[in-house]
Amino acid sequence: MTDFGYRTTALEALDGIDLTGKHAVVTGCYAGIGIETVRALASAGANVTMACRDEAKAKKVAGELNQSLGVKLIDSVPLDLGSLASVRAFAAAYRADHDTLDILINNGAVMACPQTSTSDGFEMQFGVNHLGHFCLTTELLPLLKNAHGARVVCLSSTGHLRSPVVFDDIQFENRDYDPWASYGQAKTACSLFAVGIQNRYKDDGIEAFAVHPGGIMTTLQRHMSGEDIESRGWVDSEGNVNARFKTVEQGASTSVWAATSPDLAGRGGRYLEDCSEAEVNEGVPEMPKGVMQYAVDPALADQLWQVSEAMIAAKA
Repeated sequence: MTDFGYRTTALEALDGIDLTGKHAVVTGCYAGIGIETVRALASAGANVTMACRDEAKAKKVAGELNQSLGVKLIDSVPLDLGSLASVRAFAAAYRADHDTLDILINNGAVMACPQTSTSDGFEMQFGVNHLGHFCLTTELLPLLKNAHGARVVCLSSTGHLRSPVVFDDIQFENRDYDPWASYGQAKTACSLFAVGIQNRYKDDGIEAFAVHPGGIMTTLQRHMSGEDIESRGWVDSEGNVNARFKTVEQGASTSVWAATSPDLAGRGGRYLEDCSEAEVNEGVPEMPKGVMQYAVDPALADQLWQVSEAMIAAKA
């Protein structure tokens, strides 16, 4: 679809795009690809709100980015995706200060963490990676509709290849907890969420995309041991990162491309990787990329939407 690819950077993906006057929210963005996502959007003129759990870190990063770019376009507001009360408070504050929201990038995530729960009692990875973003997005829907052309970007991962959403035991109550199966289920949910948004709100001018950013070494791996990371070939015995990994600047490219590219108009609901639409993976082990059919299935997306609504409504 484009001349972009695996090594495209976020700034390259936004070349020629003018976001002056647009408003964007990016979650989980004071480290890793989130910082580069914010940097690129602000470089193109967007007003960007960093929605992050650690308020002090977010304010520091926002200040540094504004200074380095010579702008005053970036601010930060506390948001803990593991707390529905925090999510709702963020959304209420944002609605009070804004009439529209043009870009929402659901970037924040946890990966392969030990079995634990959010403050609302949800399994941590499903709760943070999906339910927190589900609540945030639905709370911000009035502003997304008012934009008459908003984009929502839901970050998924090749981790989704590990598991569909196991609807009869999302919370691992009747099966042994596996951190990678949990992560896979959550990232499948992120992809299905994009499909659900698209199907429900395309007539309101909202388009949604699921994005696999690529393999990048960031703080996302903080729950993994050094031995585990090395055994997977992600780093060598001296800690050098495998050359196949992307830089954070490259890892942010598909997110900002999904959020802004005119080439994607009318193509919402797709799963994107390397600044292009991904092929369906038919379950071939030698193909560690692409999207599984269960992660873009409209019926499963609708089922997930109904289940998610019920889960967060019980915590209202």
